[in-house]
Amino acid sequence: MISFSSFQSSKIRLPFSNPSSIPHSLHRSSILSCNHQKQTLKYRSLCVRGLDAAQPYDFEAINNDRFEKSKKLKIAIVGFGNFGQFLAKTLVRQGHKVLAHSRSDYSDIARKLGVQFFTDADDLCEEHPEVVLICSSILSTKSVLGSLPLQRLKRSTLFVDVLSVKEIPRKLFLQILPPEFDVLCTHPMFGPESGKDSWKSLPFVYDKVRIGDDESRISRCENFLNIFAQEGCRMVEMSCADHDREAAESQFITHTMGRILEKFGLESTSINTKGYETLLNLVENTSGDSFELYYGLFLYNKNAMEQLERLDMAFESLKKQLFGHLHEILRKQLFENSESFEESNNLKPVSPKLLQNGGDAVEPPSENIG
Repeated sequence: MISFSSFQSSKIRLPFSNPSSIPHSLHRSSILSCNHQKQTLKYRSLCVRGLDAAQPYDFEAINNDRFEKSKKLKIAIVGFGNFGQFLAKTLVRQGHKVLAHSRSDYSDIARKLGVQFFTDADDLCEEHPEVVLICSSILSTKSVLGSLPLQRLKRSTLFVDVLSVKEIPRKLFLQILPPEFDVLCTHPMFGPESGKDSWKSLPFVYDKVRIGDDESRISRCENFLNIFAQEGCRMVEMSCADHDREAAESQFITHTMGRILEKFGLESTSINTKGYETLLNLVENTSGDSFELYYGLFLYNKNAMEQLERLDMAFESLKKQLFGHLHEILRKQLFENSESFEESNNLKPVSPKLLQNGGDAVEPPSENIG
């Protein structure tokens, strides 16, 4: 490092001469030149020290900034309904560039969320998003995939779905998408209602169906999953088949019970118990979803029919148990009443009739003689 002391030891020396023999103007300019050089050397040394001290910090900050930017993705949401908008808020907040396309025009909503909306799918694909996130309904997924101009996308594009069933979208992705495309099947097991305050500890299920071996493609997949891990989700890696089997036992039954109670007309009372509040919350959470979603859970999950039949059998079994227990109580009460009736009759003087073998009943002989 250059120091100010080193400059002091190497001052510029002028040859000795009589000041009176040097013209006044030349003498004055020489003095000013020397003073200027001293000041220049002084400030230059200070500047060198300052820059030298700042370099490590700037270098580290620049590297960190580049690293953070490398994790940001350009994500295209296809299907910008309630759930697509719900996810977009978090994606934008985390700094990702979000594009959107939908059959309906959501331009105003997208603008407020900081999302670039495209009414034409061709224009969307020409932006070359790194990730295409399918947020359409289960029933329309096939037609949505078929409507996308896949030839306008990069061949290594990552396709992700967030549908509530997994085997059907997995099959569609592998059938329709070119083999060069990556496929990630996911299911955020929460929605705008259950995840409105926080995603912490909420389950996020995923299956890496087809991810390329390139480091960049592996990193892109991990960066997408990190979106949900960063929000505190409970990350669960599971095959699509296992997901559908377990979802039928949990999610489908939950939605079914919520809709049954909604049709039952469950209402809040002035003496709600905690259990009753839980039922009211269940109705609120499930009634917010469209019937199309619920129907998709039933139609596209081969395990749903079995669960529905089991639920029906359980309800019938419970009714039989109730009515059977009620029958036993009624029988007991009936026989108790019969016995008490007989006892009350025995307290009164009754003249019983005697039966003769093979004959009619006859009155017993009177005890009075005479």
